[in-house]
Amino acid sequence: MARVAVIGGGYGGVTVAKGLDPLADVILIEQKDQFVHHAAALRAAVDTVWEHAIFMPYTNLLSRGTVVRGTVSAVHGTTVHVFGHEPIEADYVVFATGSTYPFPAKYSSYRSSVAKARLEQLHENLSRARSVMIVGGGTVGIELTGELASAFPGLDITIVEASDQILGTPGYTDALRNEISEQLATLGVRVVTGSELAYLPPQNVGDLAHFMVETKNGEVIEADLWFQCYGARANTGFLIGSEYESVMHPNGTIRVEPTMQVAGHSTVYAVGDLTDVRESKRADAARQQARVVIANITAQIEGEEPDAHYVPTKEWVILPLGPNMGASQLLDSDGQTRILGADQTAEIKGTDLMVSVIRSQLNLP
Repeated sequence: MARVAVIGGGYGGVTVAKGLDPLADVILIEQKDQFVHHAAALRAAVDTVWEHAIFMPYTNLLSRGTVVRGTVSAVHGTTVHVFGHEPIEADYVVFATGSTYPFPAKYSSYRSSVAKARLEQLHENLSRARSVMIVGGGTVGIELTGELASAFPGLDITIVEASDQILGTPGYTDALRNEISEQLATLGVRVVTGSELAYLPPQNVGDLAHFMVETKNGEVIEADLWFQCYGARANTGFLIGSEYESVMHPNGTIRVEPTMQVAGHSTVYAVGDLTDVRESKRADAARQQARVVIANITAQIEGEEPDAHYVPTKEWVILPLGPNMGASQLLDSDGQTRILGADQTAEIKGTDLMVSVIRSQLNLP
């Protein structure tokens, strides 16, 4: 039976592992002790109930395969080296290690207990804060602003965005920006665009301590707490020094073919944030790429050519501002872009934040 080593147990990795489990010997290698539902992490940053809901065990994911908790030190060919573990000899390897991002959108700790403790401290700090600065006006910064405004109605919130407009990702429409801007104004959020900070606050993100900073245009901002909502970085450091370094871009992403095969490696694949696919890094995109990988590895196991291709879609986003507000840019059946307002956005994602979908994927009740 063919062996498939999947490195990384995020959205793409668990999809590949579960999809190939019936026909291959699957080994899923993951550093964290539990799956983290990052799409709901910003709700967990403000709500003690969600602090526990976003962490889910891998226990029921695979019926035949194995989940190995550990850190990959290197990959040579299709041999995966894990600290404290015998080398894993595989026929196929899938890189699915995702990306890092500043707290609270993602957590650096591999132990859920440590991540929960940091969330508890953040909740206490927020309950005592009177003002917050969000650095970065992309989707993460906007969504975190909405969560803060909903959970702490008296909080004074300022967004600082270096570019001339919020939500500057190519493909996001003016209609989406206008809808979100109007809702931010309704919430009383101050938005400072067109100038980056001259310097960052002296304390760590989420720590409670009053500070004063300036933009390069001389605008003064004071707050008790701040968050960095930019700076994603592909988790591919374990590939430095291997033959895969030659297909890595300076930003750490890996060059892949439309089949999601790593360039020049027919039995090695990559999915999710660490790929160089030109589109926003979303959980749904990682899952769609994973389905292409499942089809292609299945074909190879059966002696056929891998011919499934991943085709990026137009940009779309579901952007809640707390449980009851937000806006979405979606594609209709004809591939045309349309904007949904607060009520429909809340209905799609605002309340559940896809937790039931993820629990089902992990075979959890």
